[in-house]
Amino acid sequence: MKIFTAEQIRNCDEYTIKNEPISSIQLMERAAESSVDWIFENCKNHRNFVIFCGSGNNGGDGFAIARMLYLKGFDVDVFTNLKAKFSPDANNNFKDLKEISGISVKEFKDAKEYRFDNRTVVIDALFGTGLSKNLEGELKDLVEFLNLKNNIKISIDLPTGLFADKISSPDSTIFKADYTLSFQFWKRTFLHPESGKYTGKVRILDINLSSDYISETATNDFVIDDDIIKNIFKIRDEFSHKGTYGKVTIVGGSYGKIGAAVLATKSALKTGAGLTFTLAPKCGYETLQTSNPEAMFIEGGTDFVNDFEVNENSVYGIGPGLGTNEETAKNFLKFLKDYSKPLILDADALNIISQDKKNLKLIPAKSIITPHPKEFERLFGATENSFERVELAKNNAKELGIYIVLKDHHTQVVTPQGQVFYNITGNSGLAKGGSGDVLTGVLTSFLAQNYSEEESAILGVWFHGKAAEFASEKHSKESMLPRDVIDEFGNVFLELNAKLERAL
Repeated sequence: MKIFTAEQIRNCDEYTIKNEPISSIQLMERAAESSVDWIFENCKNHRNFVIFCGSGNNGGDGFAIARMLYLKGFDVDVFTNLKAKFSPDANNNFKDLKEISGISVKEFKDAKEYRFDNRTVVIDALFGTGLSKNLEGELKDLVEFLNLKNNIKISIDLPTGLFADKISSPDSTIFKADYTLSFQFWKRTFLHPESGKYTGKVRILDINLSSDYISETATNDFVIDDDIIKNIFKIRDEFSHKGTYGKVTIVGGSYGKIGAAVLATKSALKTGAGLTFTLAPKCGYETLQTSNPEAMFIEGGTDFVNDFEVNENSVYGIGPGLGTNEETAKNFLKFLKDYSKPLILDADALNIISQDKKNLKLIPAKSIITPHPKEFERLFGATENSFERVELAKNNAKELGIYIVLKDHHTQVVTPQGQVFYNITGNSGLAKGGSGDVLTGVLTSFLAQNYSEEESAILGVWFHGKAAEFASEKHSKESMLPRDVIDEFGNVFLELNAKLERAL
């Protein structure tokens, strides 16, 4: 799914109005109907809705939602600035609302005297994508007041006070929603930790904006959705053999850190690699052979890896539990000088490279590196926020000709061409040591199976997150372990295959 800027979204609205054709008020009605359908389906146990409406088109959505919810039998109260100059469409919906005697319309200042009981849902329709500066005055006070309420809160299109395309200042006031009902598109701010924390759970509502405009309009930002994955994933050929699915070599492990190599190896095996090898120190031999008997062991040292075997016919995933021993570091950097094909670099492999900026030039072209924020900082330098981090990643991905998988709540795949793919699968259950090792195995396996580097990165982060969702359903986010994520790989493959077979 493409991510558009606020300006592009407005242009998409205008294009739809002109070419469908449909009037702007009818398009607003469509947006309101989609919101009410979701609210009706998900808020059946709540009887009262309090809707806060601004003077622009977001407020117009709110007026229409109020009318529709009332007609469905809910109790509805509306708060607005009665002296404001409403946009034309908002004004039309406000006039229609005033015709309904059962809906009370109050001033914003009256909200402090309102009784918010535990069955009241608060709906924010104060500001949409048209906001250009931080909230101030009456609206700032109102949002701060509403944020103190424990009621379920729903924002229409995006939370008031949040910008669509840029980060807000740390001292800005933003409505903190439990759910955000966004029309047609994700906004970039939903996908970054500093701003996404205000959206709650995001639900994208299809309001049938012009498919021609969407397909023809360029962007460099995308959400990894089912359509992208279905275009990447390949069903296995019945007439294939182990040689068809490539050779993987996981390089990692050191005394006390063999578990990382175990997880990466098992992950590569369970994602379908044809042949899997683990290059690890002798101290991990029994553990690795017992836990992963399907993988072959290559001895790379005694207590740490100091002998990096070069095999151009294998795809390497290097880093899990590797350590940064001086001899390990020296021989790893020598390996990079001798190996020319794309590989996967994570964890201590990145920490070794970060010891000298010149080492970045040793990373083979088209390789995939998977830093978490601190590892990224050590490699490329500090940034003020995650928006700046993505821009720095784009610059370095282009300069080095590599793919950067920025691990985060919504992990970003940054390509050498400057595109950014945001992943929306996964959950906080992955916030445990070992999760990155599992991802390394997934990425290495897919790259060995002849997925392109871009396809491997996109499919890999989506697949990893999807398995985590299944694992959390079975074990909870708190209790799930990285090995539980690996155990769910089969279920992800079953779902993928079923979807593709239905589409044939």
